[in-house]
Amino acid sequence: MNCYGTILAEAVFSAIAEPARVNWNSMASAMALVVVRVSVMVALAPFFSGKSFPARTKAAFVLLVSWLLVPVVAAAAGNGPNGQGVSLSFTGLLGEVAVGAIYGLTLSLLNEMLLLAGQIVGLQFSFSLVNLLDPASEIQTPLMGDLFQLMGTLVIITAGLDRILLASMVRSLRAVPPGSFPLSAMQGTAKVLVPMLSGSFFAALELAAPVLAATVLVEISVALLGKISPQLPVISLTIPLKTLIGIALLIGSLAVWPRFIEARFSGLLDVAEKLIAQGVAAGGRG
Repeated sequence: MNCYGTILAEAVFSAIAEPARVNWNSMASAMALVVVRVSVMVALAPFFSGKSFPARTKAAFVLLVSWLLVPVVAAAAGNGPNGQGVSLSFTGLLGEVAVGAIYGLTLSLLNEMLLLAGQIVGLQFSFSLVNLLDPASEIQTPLMGDLFQLMGTLVIITAGLDRILLASMVRSLRAVPPGSFPLSAMQGTAKVLVPMLSGSFFAALELAAPVLAATVLVEISVALLGKISPQLPVISLTIPLKTLIGIALLIGSLAVWPRFIEARFSGLLDVAEKLIAQGVAAGGRG
């Protein structure tokens, strides 16, 4: 929590470095717009959107972060070309929903990648019929899918990626002042996000590749052994061998998980920032 406070304090102090330019008359409008942006991001982004956090805790977190970020918005509005501050409008609220959704939906591909990788591994472990209730999505998900998502969340917390996301949200207030994101940019954003689903599929295959390759080799070896010696009950050995070797490889591959997840998270965060910047540029040209 101290790290969150450090990030927000740096943003606030940098924003109020020139107090004469801060337009405090538009604080209520700025607060409303920032609350919409942060709340949509919290509702969709990994770690923040987990059901393990009570709704009241999320609401308090959103209000606290928004209240601390209002000086950033006021400073950006005061330093703008017209210096008239932030105005509240229905179009501006929809633009804030779009910015928060770009962050949340882009980063949610990380959870989908982990879930798909867990499903692939669970199928190789013969765990395809073992399902649990996912607290995040409230649907039945495979056992290994839940395990992969929990491990991914642990990596996000340990590596401080949640704080990087919050810092990026703070920077977005400078790059895209509240109420200024053009809704016409959403069409181009959708065209970028949809093809990224295929990228998450290939990333899931990459994460599950060691276990997938090992279990396939076990199946081939057992099949050849059955051909060489038909008297041996090799069928009963297939599932235990696949499970034991797969779990051993999975444990061994955990060492590369932090680097893998950090790279994917950083890549998705860069994509979200570029999409927002391109949307603002397209709106400016329009």
